[in-house]
Amino acid sequence: MTLLEVTDLQAGYGDLQILDGIDLTVDRGEYVTIIGPNGAGKSTLMDSIFGLTDHKGGTVTYDGTDITTLETEELIRKGMNYVPQDDSIFQTLSVIENLKMGAYTEDELSEEKLQDIYSRFPILEERTGQIAETMSGGQRQMLAIGRALISEPNLLLLDEPSSGLAPHLVDDLFDKIDEINAEGTAILIVEQNAEEILHRADRGYLLTDGTIQREDTAEAMLADQEIRQEFLAG
Repeated sequence: MTLLEVTDLQAGYGDLQILDGIDLTVDRGEYVTIIGPNGAGKSTLMDSIFGLTDHKGGTVTYDGTDITTLETEELIRKGMNYVPQDDSIFQTLSVIENLKMGAYTEDELSEEKLQDIYSRFPILEERTGQIAETMSGGQRQMLAIGRALISEPNLLLLDEPSSGLAPHLVDDLFDKIDEINAEGTAILIVEQNAEEILHRADRGYLLTDGTIQREDTAEAMLADQEIRQEFLAG
C-alpha cells in the first residue's frame, strides 16, 4: 500500500525552480533510494517532500492525505520525519537534550522511548551528557537519526547520512538503517554511495537535472551497465 506519493512536483528556492514534474512513491515498509549526480536536485527533492522549499506545483500525499502545504510539526505528527544532510542536531546541546527536542510534539520524552533509542545506539547512552559538537561525525549522525526516531515515524527521510564519515563507520550506519527498515519503518534515502545503498534498497530512482530519468528495482539498476558506468563508478 502506498504511503508517500509525489505527483508532478515542481519546487525550488525563490525564483529558482530546481524540480520539474517529479513523480515518486514509497510503499509502507519499503526501502527506496534516490541516486544521481551532484547538483541533480536530490536534496531539494527531500526538502520539498518535507515542505522546506518553495512549492511551484504538484502534490505530496502521505497516507492518503494531501500534505503539500503542511508545516513541519504537522508532518511529524502524521508520522514522517527527516534527517537532513548537515547540521541537523543542536550542536551546543547535550545528547539527552537533543533527544528531548525530538519529543517536542509530545508532553515529554518517555523513559521507554529513550531506552529504545539507547538500545539501538548504545554510544548515545554512554555519551548522554556530552555536548553534541564535541562528538565524532558518526556519533552525531546516530544522534540525528535517534532524535528523528523519537517520534516513531512510519516514514524516515535520510539525506546523505554517510556524508563525511570515515569508511569503517559507514557500514555500521547502513546496518542500523537496515534494522530500522526491517522493523517496519519505510525509508527514503539519498546517498552518495549509490552502489552500496542499491544493494540494500528495494527500489531506486535516478534523478538528473531536476527530473526523474529512471525508476526500477534496485537489483535492475545495479545490473544496468549505463547506470554502472555513469553513476556507480563502473
